[in-house]
Amino acid sequence: MSRTAAAPARAAGKTSARVAESADHGTRERLLDAAGEVFADRGYEQATIREICRRAGANIAAVSYHFGDKKTLYIEVIAFAHRCADEYDPAREAANAASDPAERLRAFVLTFMQRIGHKGRPAWHARLMAREMASPGAALDHVVRSGVRPKFEALQAILRRLNPRLGERQVERCACSIVGQCLIYHHARPVLARLFPHLRLDDREIAQIAEHITRFSLSAVAQAHLGGGDRS
Repeated sequence: MSRTAAAPARAAGKTSARVAESADHGTRERLLDAAGEVFADRGYEQATIREICRRAGANIAAVSYHFGDKKTLYIEVIAFAHRCADEYDPAREAANAASDPAERLRAFVLTFMQRIGHKGRPAWHARLMAREMASPGAALDHVVRSGVRPKFEALQAILRRLNPRLGERQVERCACSIVGQCLIYHHARPVLARLFPHLRLDDREIAQIAEHITRFSLSAVAQAHLGGGDRS
């Protein structure tokens, strides 16, 4: 084959490879989304590969091809849901740019609250994570290791700068208190909706709640070392 004839052939081959790669990626994404729905609806034990593939419009062998087995698929689905939440991070740039620890805490809390109020992600994310929290396994281990722990360590670093007199146990407790103030708006939302019917969690209210949590926490962190207890 001449060079002039070979060049179009190579170009066509590369195009075909890109199309195939794109199709594989699309199938993988559909499987993750379909599996998330099935696992959230039925739980890990009751979910079947056949139903997942049916919802994804994929061949029954697709799970084996892309993930290997059901357990690996489940772990990947949990990680996928967590990555989707991480992608919605409006205050990340502010947090990265801020040098003042109080402003870094403000950006951290605002980001956390914005994720909780984010309505764009599929409903199965929250249902699936609730199931995993109720019956934790290897998937939760992966999420904590790759996603949750780095965020907690970043928050703890902010707290050490805010009050260098804090012991490590006090830093941990302050971090848990701050995260807990945010999570109540997620895990207890049905209760809060009945207690406070005016609660909307729109952008404006989320910003106000985040500012309240930040100010409340800044005051508490400044005094936390005075409480005694384990400072190790």
